[in-house]
Amino acid sequence: MCGIWALFGSDECLSVQCLSAMKIAHRGPDAFRFENVNGFTNCCFGFHRLAVVDQLYGMQPIRVKRFPYLWLCYNGEIYNFKQLQKQFGFEYQTLVDGEVILHLYNRGGIEQTASMLDGVFSFILLDTANRKVFLARDTYGVRPLFKVLTGDGFLGVCSEAKGLINLKHSTSLCSKVEPFLPGHYEVLDLKPSGKVASVELVKFHSYKDEPLHATCDTVETLPSGFDLETVKSNIRILFENAVRKRLMAHRRIGCLLSGGLDSSLVAAVLLKLMKEINVSYPLQTFAIGMENSPDLLAARKVAAHIGSEHHEVIFNSEEGIQAIEEVIFSLETYDITTVRASIGMYLVSKYIRKKTDSVVIFSGEGSDELTQGYIYFHKAPSPEEAAEESERLLKELYLFDVLRADRTTAAHGLELRVPFLDHRFTSYYLSLPAELRIPKNGIEKYLLRQSFEDSNLLPKEILWRPKEAFSDGIASVKKSWFSILQDYIDQQVDDLLLEKAAEKYPFNPPRTKESYYYRQIFEKHYPGRSNWLPHYWMPRWVKATDPSARTLKHYKSAAQE
Repeated sequence: MCGIWALFGSDECLSVQCLSAMKIAHRGPDAFRFENVNGFTNCCFGFHRLAVVDQLYGMQPIRVKRFPYLWLCYNGEIYNFKQLQKQFGFEYQTLVDGEVILHLYNRGGIEQTASMLDGVFSFILLDTANRKVFLARDTYGVRPLFKVLTGDGFLGVCSEAKGLINLKHSTSLCSKVEPFLPGHYEVLDLKPSGKVASVELVKFHSYKDEPLHATCDTVETLPSGFDLETVKSNIRILFENAVRKRLMAHRRIGCLLSGGLDSSLVAAVLLKLMKEINVSYPLQTFAIGMENSPDLLAARKVAAHIGSEHHEVIFNSEEGIQAIEEVIFSLETYDITTVRASIGMYLVSKYIRKKTDSVVIFSGEGSDELTQGYIYFHKAPSPEEAAEESERLLKELYLFDVLRADRTTAAHGLELRVPFLDHRFTSYYLSLPAELRIPKNGIEKYLLRQSFEDSNLLPKEILWRPKEAFSDGIASVKKSWFSILQDYIDQQVDDLLLEKAAEKYPFNPPRTKESYYYRQIFEKHYPGRSNWLPHYWMPRWVKATDPSARTLKHYKSAAQE
């Protein structure tokens, strides 16, 4: 986890512009560098470092003697950099995993580079010899990237939008800051003036396709066929491989643990693999909730079963409410369910940073989208429509759950790792027949649960625990977090304000007091930037006015039982 920032063709003084780079200092608390580009006085890089691999030579922009004309600023982890070194005979100068980007580019150009990287990344690569700038982002957008490109060729790039919105250019503020699309790379020409011109934007990987880098993966060919035992075995092999490759770190590893299926599977497999390679410290797991909440109780049970060093973070309604504004500022969104679910993750990340030495944090994001874990999947008209919806959710992850997971952890200088979004694991799961992937017997993620049933990794009641609405999972038994939020916001937003919401906010108009309240805070920090969220996250196939699972009929009946 780092913060990257770069400008090309700035008309304004760079020493003034670089103040914008400090807006993302939280992403890299260990070191900062600001560097001008030789021969281009109006181009520069800014880098905030969180040192996770190669403590000595990990500063950026990365430059190596063999390629003096290449400049690389990247945020991410490339898990197959050693396999690529072996396959192509690369000679590395550092222990930094990202150095492989320079060697791949020199060997086969940008298309091969982006396609062969097994990991999560966003990067800016400058080739001064050929006068090209390249931008790229991983398949699911696990690592964030934003850009602004003006009509006259001024380019700004940053890990978070907040590092671009106050840039000055030709006496005016830069307007169209937008997220860079996941799974794409862009080629830009660099002119002698330092300005750029976009040449092409290319999609280099579709999540349904087996990635090009599978040829040099540690797990090679899997048994083919869709008989249940083969499928279950392949799911276990690929998931374990996804966790194993993410153990790459020189800093302490921890794991978020809600006691739900996804985070529990990650924690259990993670601890098993850490024992196998004799990691010298115990795995710290972290759960958050209000007093005696279902998540805390379930997480306690999992931690006892797997033997982790477990931490419980208990928060009250006042702390949750006080965090709302900070959370919205960090997130750069006003999406209802994203804000709601981010509060707990933001507070637990704050605790991890202040009270422990864990820095690399595993989490269960991506599973609900991939394995059809949302409760509304029970209402899917057909397996094929459920499969299409799963793919739509994966495509939009960078706007919702992946955005939440990145910003809430990065706000406190932590690095997130999400094995459920491993390229090989997801492409295999999506290749399975649609009928295999749907909820069965009233239980979502049935295939995933079934795959681990005989593993003894988790207690049976956790493996088959129904999905909680997040607001209920972290709530006290007396009153849900959802209800606490509604009661508080009801006092903050007047009925008349809500009636006129569509006039004030014609794009994505708020329909509830809660969404109005979040939108007000968002507009205070990011006025006129509402288009960063193309639409609210909402369940399909049901007449929902709120994204919470607790408003769905299936959830209510399950909760009552």
